[in-house]
Order: sequence, then C-alpha cells, then structure tokens
Amino acid sequence: MRNTKLMSPYKLGNIELKNRIVMAPMTRSRAIGNVPNQLMAEYYKQRAAAGLIITEGTSPSPNGLGYSRIPGIYSEAQVEGWKKITEAVHSKNGKIFVQLMHTGRISHQANMPEGAVIISSSAVKPSGQMWTDALGMQDFPIPKEMSGEEINHTKREYVSAAVNGIKAGFDGIELHGANGYLIEQFLSPISNIRKDNYGGSIENRSRFLLEIIEEVNKVIGIDKVGLRLSPYGVASDMPHYPEIVDTYKYLAEKLNDTGILYIHLVDHSGMGAPEVPLDIKKAIRNRFERTLIFSGGYTMERAESELETGFANLIAFGRPFINNPDLVERFNNGWLLSKDLDMNTFYTPDKKGYTDYALYAK
Repeated sequence: MRNTKLMSPYKLGNIELKNRIVMAPMTRSRAIGNVPNQLMAEYYKQRAAAGLIITEGTSPSPNGLGYSRIPGIYSEAQVEGWKKITEAVHSKNGKIFVQLMHTGRISHQANMPEGAVIISSSAVKPSGQMWTDALGMQDFPIPKEMSGEEINHTKREYVSAAVNGIKAGFDGIELHGANGYLIEQFLSPISNIRKDNYGGSIENRSRFLLEIIEEVNKVIGIDKVGLRLSPYGVASDMPHYPEIVDTYKYLAEKLNDTGILYIHLVDHSGMGAPEVPLDIKKAIRNRFERTLIFSGGYTMERAESELETGFANLIAFGRPFINNPDLVERFNNGWLLSKDLDMNTFYTPDKKGYTDYALYAK
C-alpha cells in the first residue's frame, strides 16, 4: 500500500473522506425515462472506494433535461431511484454528492418531456448540434429568454432538488456552474445579453448563481453545498471574453463569503480547450479559504504533485474511473491502469461499457 497524500484521509467540512480521490461527474445516459435505476446503483457501488463520488449531471427540472436519458431529481420516482444508489455507495463506506445540472439552452425538444421549455439567460442560439434518440443529431434551437418569474421559478426548482437530494440520502449537492450550462449561461456576457439586474455587469451576471446558493443554504445548510466552475472552458459554445479573469476573481470572493463547502475547478485542456492559467488558480486559491477540487486529465503522479503544491485539496478523476472501477485500489497498489476503454459505449443505454469493465487481475 502506498503512503501518499492522494491516499490520505481528508475532512471535507463535517464529512470524513477516506482518501483525496474524487470520482468526477460524468454523463453516462443510463437513466431510462430520466429515472435512476438498479444498473446505475451497481455502477456507483463498483466505484465507491473513491473518497467522494459526484454523480452525473442531474436535472432539477423537466426544463433542464437537455440530453437523452439523463436523470432528474424532481419527482418521487427519481428520489426513490436515487435512494438505491446512495444506499449502495454508503454500504461500501463511500460518500456521494448529487450534481444538479440544468442544461438551459444546451437542449433539444426531442429530449424533453411534454410541456418542458428550453430556457436560458437570453435568446442566444448556441452553435453546434446534439444527439436525440428520436431524431438523431439536431441543431440547437433558439432558447426562450427567461422572464423574472421564470428566474424565480427555476431558483425554486434548484432548492426543491437540493431538498430531494438530502431526502434521497446524498451527503451533499454540487451545483453545476460549468460546461456552458444554465448557470454559466448567466455568467457569460456572450450568452447573457440581458438589460435587467441579471445582466450587464459582473455583479449582475453572478446574481443568479449567488441567489441559488443563498436559497439552497437556507434549506440544507451551506456545509452540504459545492460548486463546479470551468473558467476558460469552451464546452457548449462558451467563447472567451475580456473580463473572464475579473469574473472569477469576483466569484471566488463572493463564494468565500457564502461559506460554500468547495469549489470544483475543471480544466478541459486535455480535451482541446485552453488550459486554465495558473494565475486564475492562484487568484481563486487566494480568495477562497475552503476546499478546492481540481479535475482535468490527471494521472496519479500529476495529482500527487498538485496536492503537494497546496493549491488543491482533492483531485477528481473522470475517464479513468470508467474502465477502472477499482481505480483507487490500482493507485494504492501500483497496479497498471486498464487501456480497454470503449468510447462508443459512453452514452449507450445498457450495461455494456458501463458495469462490465473487469477488476485488476492479480
């Protein structure tokens, strides 16, 4: 067994983590009918040796179900489905947060239930296409600009989803403020061209996120709330803008004031996006006193080095957890990682490429 910082325990607020390895949120599209199921419970249980699991993006609302077969957490059936998953993870002494992801304009009507509406900060059409089970690849439509009442309603949906997360047995929630989804659509002046108090200045564009955090805090406590951010990410048609550094400096200060449990900072440079500059990481670290999680293409060696710098407290791994359900054990024992990764089954509906990856053969 290795005596490394990565394998050492860590106290995340009031939660005792058995190591500093986080399983990053990854959309896997196995929630048939948008309801979590037994197959998903098996998948997460297989990976429960992680210090913390953050689930795949989970919609707080029918309006947020942008992708095929992603789960929600707004109905009784969904809460009951998630209970099976949290019980499975807890049976292995694991900890698990649900990631609340409203896709906003990154959506298509063919992926949404009847009556759902594609909404965003502004009626700005994103470039690109997305997969739909019914119609194949489709262009993104023009979203509906949210009215003041729709903003308030959506905030209430986040609050309700957070409450449902605790009912379902989760140890906490992560708000998805990254990857070009609804929260980041408010943060960016490219996707947010509003003229009211939710648009224009950095303070106004940050308001939607900060108000969600304030309201969620009232019902589940700030010690159970984390946030994912992706400065310099370009996913979902998020071009860079001149005040991007100032935006995230402001956010780090405000987030520190809220008492939020952690910031989960994702770097997509391994997938072709620009690298998150060291200056931004330092700026956030200098302004935010609590836990920082870094993710983005980490190896065990690079993760160990990052932890030693003191910038990050925890390191999240994504794709290595797909084909290495025993990733923590492989790290701990110095075993080779599997190279058997089938990208064609990342988003398919069954167990192939999901729960059938082999454990290390000694």
